[in-house]
Amino acid sequence: MGEIRFPEPVQLIIAAFAADEEALAWGKGRAAETFGPIWRESPTFCFNEFTDYYADEMGPVLLKRFWAFEQLIGMDRLAEIKVMTNSWEDDLARGTGGGTSPVLSGGPARAARRPLNLDPGYIDLGKLILASTKDHLHRIYLRDGIFAETTLYYSQKAWQKLPWTYPDYQSAGYQAFFTECRDRLRRLRRESGR
Repeated sequence: MGEIRFPEPVQLIIAAFAADEEALAWGKGRAAETFGPIWRESPTFCFNEFTDYYADEMGPVLLKRFWAFEQLIGMDRLAEIKVMTNSWEDDLARGTGGGTSPVLSGGPARAARRPLNLDPGYIDLGKLILASTKDHLHRIYLRDGIFAETTLYYSQKAWQKLPWTYPDYQSAGYQAFFTECRDRLRRLRRESGR
């Protein structure tokens, strides 16, 4: 019988995309209030270079960024975090931001049915995991209507794609950011003696 071991903490990341900076700033603020300081923010990527899947509900030009947080998390928190980020999206779409007054001025995100998309996940030394509300053959159910998928895996000193890896996650820019996160996690584990 194998010995039960609990996994080490992992690097929380959130992928965020929206039609304007105002919506991204709002999401970043909510995330930092909840998960603590952001350790690293990625460059801004032009998401619509990869797909127009979200154009009808979010607009034709979408900016995408990743946030990695100083505080590591337990893997078992991923479903809870996805439920939370979905509720933030709903708050912003209703125009309340979780409060009583509108939070977006008049930019393109305010006009969108879905002003902000937040996709949490985590980076471990061997993989990048994303949360999803959609089931598929390669996704594992966690709880509360949330599934998880391995989107990339790390082998031979590089991120490797899988048959279902989204095209944008295969890009060099994204993977450079993920490598920074992985390197930090490895360093923190060494420093803690894990």
